[in-house]
Amino acid sequence: MFIGARFLIGFGHSFAGLAAASPMLITEVSYPLYRGPLTSTYNALWQGGAIVAAWTTFGTFRIHNTWSWRIPSAFQGIPALVQVCLILFAPESPRWLIGKGRHDEALKTLAYYHADGDENDPLVQYEFNEIKNAIEFDRTVAANVGWLSLIATPGNRRRLRIIVALAFFSQWSGNGLVSYYLNKVFDSIGIIDPTIQLLINGILQIWNLTWALLGAALCDRAGRRPLFLVSTAGMIIFFTLQTVCSAQFAIHGSTSAAHAVIAFIFLFYASYDIAFSPLITSYAVEVLPFALRAKGFTVYNISLSLSLIFNQYVNPVALDAIQWKYYIVYCCWLVFEWVYLYLFVVETKNRTLEETAALFDDEQATHHIQGHTTAIEIQRDDISEEKEKD
Repeated sequence: MFIGARFLIGFGHSFAGLAAASPMLITEVSYPLYRGPLTSTYNALWQGGAIVAAWTTFGTFRIHNTWSWRIPSAFQGIPALVQVCLILFAPESPRWLIGKGRHDEALKTLAYYHADGDENDPLVQYEFNEIKNAIEFDRTVAANVGWLSLIATPGNRRRLRIIVALAFFSQWSGNGLVSYYLNKVFDSIGIIDPTIQLLINGILQIWNLTWALLGAALCDRAGRRPLFLVSTAGMIIFFTLQTVCSAQFAIHGSTSAAHAVIAFIFLFYASYDIAFSPLITSYAVEVLPFALRAKGFTVYNISLSLSLIFNQYVNPVALDAIQWKYYIVYCCWLVFEWVYLYLFVVETKNRTLEETAALFDDEQATHHIQGHTTAIEIQRDDISEEKEKD
């Protein structure tokens, strides 16, 4: 029954959570000025769930009956109940509405969330026309939006190359070792007290949330590309130092080296969280055009699941077999990640979804999407500033 319930949770989660509706809806409904931070905060708040899980298990692990696992399991139902109650108030995506020919509803949705209900607001009209032009382009010039369209054009292949890589990088950066096998990591450096292990894990989740929210706040100021590059560079440094200290403990039994491993785990996660926790989902969504967004994001999540399968079945075997030496594999892989991100990640800050999508396409697409609204585009920044003051 427990295994069956876990299957149902994962099945539902794939439709409504990370794998489908939630990040795309947030991205498409958000006010343009705040789209990046809002969508990034969505993914960063997964660390909030990790905090609840970590401290719940810390509080129940000393219960010497089945309630030690029943209580943490039951807690998982609370967010689902809240979501069931609130889903009725969620809006429909204006892009989906326009795609279905329901222009009046789309305009009302944009006006409600972006201009206090004023359908004649210049920014609302700009967005409405831009979305309509982009969808019109998809239907006429790029009418084939089947699965093969993901590899049909240079721009789409470029998108696919980025989102698949980011999916694997998000789980293959060494974080999978700590996320799923923290107890094995602690055992390898002589920290075997379950209370200490769970305490460190709980503090680590709070640390993760703090840095993830900081990354979400910085995404439009620093930019996506710099955050990814700085994040990966930090992971290279701190994971390498963690490897060195783990080796020192294994060879010499140094207690100070064991303590240093814990410090470098925290610093490694600060580096990871500043970009990968908040941006991995929001960036994947915003580089995809409307017609390919659902399909492309599905490919992203399939890639993510494949990377998790590797973590589940390979990491524990490798850790048992070669222990700290397995860390060297990730040190080398992180260097590859940095080079890949440097070569292929495109900056998308301060752009609408349609402008971001046009970065990957030819000049004809960019002209068609933006050509009808050039005058309003010039005014957009001033309008946004006025709305912020209000």
